[in-house]
Amino acid sequence: MDVPKKPIRLPNGKETTKLGKWFYDFRHQWQLQLMLWPGIIFIIIFGIVPMWGIIIAFQNYGMTDTVFTATWVGLQNFQQIIQDQMFWSTMVNTLAISLIKLAVEFPLTIILAIMIFELKDTIFKKSMQTISYLPHFLSWMVVGGMLITWLSTGGIFNQFLNLFGANSHQNWLLNQGAYWWVAALSDTWKEVGWGTILYLAALAGIDSTYYEAATIDGASRLRKIWSITLPNIRYMIALQLIFWVSGIIGSNVDQTMALINTQNSATASVNGYYIYKVGLVDGNFSYGTAVGLGLSIVGTILLIGTNFATKRMNDGRSML
Repeated sequence: MDVPKKPIRLPNGKETTKLGKWFYDFRHQWQLQLMLWPGIIFIIIFGIVPMWGIIIAFQNYGMTDTVFTATWVGLQNFQQIIQDQMFWSTMVNTLAISLIKLAVEFPLTIILAIMIFELKDTIFKKSMQTISYLPHFLSWMVVGGMLITWLSTGGIFNQFLNLFGANSHQNWLLNQGAYWWVAALSDTWKEVGWGTILYLAALAGIDSTYYEAATIDGASRLRKIWSITLPNIRYMIALQLIFWVSGIIGSNVDQTMALINTQNSATASVNGYYIYKVGLVDGNFSYGTAVGLGLSIVGTILLIGTNFATKRMNDGRSML
């Protein structure tokens, strides 16, 4: 037997439908709607409408073609991806760099956020926050120039190693075996401070009475962090983990463009740079689009899968 739908009751006591509720909310929140709709329109024009272009991933699209005149080739471009050894080489590089970042940058961001939160001196605390944020605002072109100098033969990194008797005189950016670590650690240095913002916001919401009660019970600072701080930010940790894992096959094209050279290209070429090279430089628009679309689909699957897996961390609560 069909259960009758429960009518929606407005604040004024009248019953209405979902559409009527929407119009009611719109009339009473028109100021907020006016602020929201410009952003929605912007996303529609520049984010959703251009998605029509992914159709060329199933075509043999050239400079003189349109999406209506290009030859339809179906899944041919995707079959080419499977057989493309260069693509799989860039995939290995992307995964290696992303996994190093996940192992280093992800926990380091949490540790840095807790360290800043634990500081008691307000002025020093704000100073540390500002200093840790600053590298984020430097473009990769600037950071790339700095790294080229620091990692050169006579750079500051070799000088530091030589203080401990390493006798190092190599140019680290020309060493393709070291590039994965150079890329991962330089990204960590640049972004770890910026990544603490959300964690600090979550930490600020923890009830101070928890810490007061723990102090009365004689808990040490480390015990408070383990038993109070970390459990209270576990939802934020889970959310950030979802975003990290879903973006594991993504790549920092700006960083690659700044650091890649003929000596390290074998390990420096990542997915985003490969799409740029085959799609724009070589003019193979259809194949480049197919690669990008395939990676986006895999990223979406990882997003959903990680969200499902993290439910166990959050008492069955989905983060998305």
